[in-house]
Amino acid sequence: MEASAPENGSPDTGSTAALAAQLFAQKPEAELLYLAQNAARFPPAVGAAAVAELRRRGLLPDPAQPTPPPAATHETWPELLGQLLRGLFIPSRRFLATPILLDLNLLIFALMVFSGVSASEPTGQELVQWGSNVSGRTLHGEPWRLVSSLFVHAGLAHLLMNMFSLWLLGLLIEDRVGALRLALVYLASGIGGSLASLWWHFQGVNSVGASGAIFGLYGFLLAMLVSKKLVLNKSDRRAMLGLVVYLVLSNLLSGLTGNIDNAAHLGGLLTGLLVAGPLALAGLKKNVEE
Repeated sequence: MEASAPENGSPDTGSTAALAAQLFAQKPEAELLYLAQNAARFPPAVGAAAVAELRRRGLLPDPAQPTPPPAATHETWPELLGQLLRGLFIPSRRFLATPILLDLNLLIFALMVFSGVSASEPTGQELVQWGSNVSGRTLHGEPWRLVSSLFVHAGLAHLLMNMFSLWLLGLLIEDRVGALRLALVYLASGIGGSLASLWWHFQGVNSVGASGAIFGLYGFLLAMLVSKKLVLNKSDRRAMLGLVVYLVLSNLLSGLTGNIDNAAHLGGLLTGLLVAGPLALAGLKKNVEE
């Protein structure tokens, strides 16, 4: 079908477009789709008309319009704090073991306090009742105290100090080796620390706390740094090595004064560094940026 031309000889584009629209409005969808997909084989007007009719029928979206970027949202301090707490205490795919370990320690301490145990100065007998590592029982039919003592703390200050260290080390390590390896190192190092405490204090001991397991995480982190399975350049690797060594030594030195079980600390450290660490690192690829 041809369109008429005006008297001056130039094509009447408005009439042509209207006639083309009427013509393509009668075509089936399959033919329109074919014309639109193979527009290069036909005159430009044919492909354009087919696309226009498909859009009119709602089979094609309108030409994409640049969408403005989403407005920046400014999170308030309560919102940021809520996100931090959720990340700390609610397990997720990325962090599973660390929140569970934190929750267990906090739950047991809360149960102790609700049962009447002092939040600041629990007695030795109360700690024994809640599962401390006490020579007279652990070595005589109650070996489960090697593990239970890791989740019992002698006061709120003791608990918070250990949980802060667990939070920092746990998130750093778990994000790189996974929840299973972190839990393996934590528990193995804690047991190693409890055994070292019993061996060193051969005259008897009543020990509690997650410090041995936490020192095991220090040892594991040292193993990761030495084996170069942590992505760091040389300067950052040396800086982190220095920081870990400083934290370990400062904690051990502070343990020389006061009622602190350095035997459990050293036992956990050596277990994490020499035993649990290499086992957990087995199979991990060497990731290093020099």
